[in-house]
Amino acid sequence: MSQIAVENKMQLGQLLLARGIITDGQVEKALAEQKDKGHRKLLGELLVEMNYCTENQIASALAEAYDVPYAQVGPKICDVKALEILPREFLEEHIVLPLFKVYDVLTVAVNEPTNVFLIDEIERISGCKTQVVCATSKDIKATLQTYLPAANVFVIDDIIDDEGLEDFTLIENIAQDISNIEEIAGQSPVVKLVNYLLYNAVRENASDIHIEPDDKKLRVRYRVDGKMYEKIRPPFQMHPAIVSRIKIMAELDIAQRRLPQDGGIHVLVEGRPIDLRVSIMPGSFGEKVVIRVIDPHKVLFNFESLGFTYDNLQLFRKVIQAPNGIVLVTGPTGSGKNTTLYAALAELNNEEVNICTVEDPVECNMAGINQFQVNQKAGFEFSTALRSLLRQDPDIIMVGEIRDGATANIAVQAALTGHLVLSTLHTNDAPGAVTRLLDLGVAPYLVSASLIAVLAQRLVRKICPNCKSEYEPSASIRKIVEGLGDEAVKFFRGVGCKKCRNTGYAGRIAIHELFVPNEEITGMIGEQAGLKEIKNMALKNGMIPLQADGIEKVKAGIVSVEEVLRTAQDEQ
Repeated sequence: MSQIAVENKMQLGQLLLARGIITDGQVEKALAEQKDKGHRKLLGELLVEMNYCTENQIASALAEAYDVPYAQVGPKICDVKALEILPREFLEEHIVLPLFKVYDVLTVAVNEPTNVFLIDEIERISGCKTQVVCATSKDIKATLQTYLPAANVFVIDDIIDDEGLEDFTLIENIAQDISNIEEIAGQSPVVKLVNYLLYNAVRENASDIHIEPDDKKLRVRYRVDGKMYEKIRPPFQMHPAIVSRIKIMAELDIAQRRLPQDGGIHVLVEGRPIDLRVSIMPGSFGEKVVIRVIDPHKVLFNFESLGFTYDNLQLFRKVIQAPNGIVLVTGPTGSGKNTTLYAALAELNNEEVNICTVEDPVECNMAGINQFQVNQKAGFEFSTALRSLLRQDPDIIMVGEIRDGATANIAVQAALTGHLVLSTLHTNDAPGAVTRLLDLGVAPYLVSASLIAVLAQRLVRKICPNCKSEYEPSASIRKIVEGLGDEAVKFFRGVGCKKCRNTGYAGRIAIHELFVPNEEITGMIGEQAGLKEIKNMALKNGMIPLQADGIEKVKAGIVSVEEVLRTAQDEQ
């Protein structure tokens, strides 16, 4: 703690005055407001409310006065393991964020560096020496929210192995009485089976779990790296109890079996918080359940991890720094569009800009970004939300998807009035986004004036590094590759091993096609030129098509040529 601060016990108002952040008159007004409210609010809170200063300016002033570092904290600089050192209740109650631990020194972010009693308590509970960093309560809370699961958390700890599946008690005569179903759903065999399915889905990096009833049969399939494979076939008689168990966990109506239901589950798997999105649909042989698995620790928030080539990455980074305009990411469902948008937002996120998103649903909480979820039942759709969002003084807007003409036109108007708009579309290639916007009713001259870039992408499976081997492909495949201008290419593939479940693949990477209209192409768009003409001009100006980008990753030995041709075969 600095000597000046200790001796003079400088109050917050004096600190801000000394820095020239506020004036004497503003302090007097804030103190008068504080007096009127019966001292229920701290001076700092009132100064921020009255727009005399920001939370960051207060935190920075306090940090300097008390001789501690000041930091704008976020998920990027927080070690998840450090969060486990202090109890969740303590972190939330006292607004404390453990950042990292080095040997026996725990570095924590607090919003009140003056609270010596809090520091003593942190040292007592953690058993570590404590180093303090000053940060805003907003940043601390947002980071905690990113990593700490919601209150209704299920701990997946009652795990069985594959051999233990045979020991399940068969539930042969399930009564139709709802109270009995609920009772059975809470019994050990059902709980263990559901835990087994969730635990292994996380362990095997599955993106989805499908629980599918058929005529006297029940199967569970996982989607891993975009492909489905069967995991187990539990006894068919267990199906109602399994569905009821999942409904109970997701806080859904177990008595409702005729209408679709959606919900969410928060679980802890090996101490890691995992979000599950549950969709239940009535079918011919019973309710089908699909569970989307979202692991916050595996969401990639940086472009370097997404498979961009150097040139595409440099150009895309330049594009998203534009002060206004529309940037679109296109591709089919499950092609990683939202991951790319999140990476862009993470790169753009700083204290000087107001970033707002409208999503359906919000897939990942990001500290420092205002995220809003649409609600179809309440009439809060993308177009409605976007209109309201424009009154929230945004600099950058991310719209989860442009689905209709109303949303498209509002997004274009926002781009033309000084906002950077990021969104997604479903098109086959990057230039196809122009045709799609025109089909949605956006005037050609508005498209040409607002569209600054389109990134088309696909996800391709990477070769398993454990069983990767060189081989010679068929003559027809080599001819296709040579047609793209690459003759001396070494070809690799995975032969299959236990680690990749004999598929030859492990993980996925994106291939890209980046379309940035120049003045000539914007003129063509305004004159309603055909898609083929626009695409040819883009290729002439240096756009790398999806297939060619994929071949670059084949040359690097990352993916197989068959995988690239399968994924991007219709794009050329």
